[in-house]
Amino acid sequence: MYPHLTGLGINELEQIEHYSLRQEAQKDVLKIYFKKQKGELFAKSVKFKYPRKIKSVLIDDGSGQYRNKTEVNRNLTLVIDELNLLTKPIQSKDVDLKQKILSDLRHLEKVVASKIKEIEGDLEKLK
Repeated sequence: MYPHLTGLGINELEQIEHYSLRQEAQKDVLKIYFKKQKGELFAKSVKFKYPRKIKSVLIDDGSGQYRNKTEVNRNLTLVIDELNLLTKPIQSKDVDLKQKILSDLRHLEKVVASKIKEIEGDLEKLK
């Protein structure tokens, strides 16, 4: 019933808890997490990397210029469809998105403040 997941070597489909997806350079990284078993310190997970498909897209008919655009690998979309059926992901709400954006902003503020202190320290060494 789940040919793409079994094709990846995942046979214990009922043990899948959730998954994450991120992009690294020209690849999409899918990480599948399994339910933590009794006696295990950490839950088991597996990672798969899918190269992104690169297409040349015409920007403007008049100029004849093209731009490279990347797309998600078709096999990855099929695997994600199967994972969505198994995990039934919760649809995020606007409130969740707002909290994520605020959290990202606070993190960025800390990173910038830390970098400013580092640069100021380097400047002090030059005096």
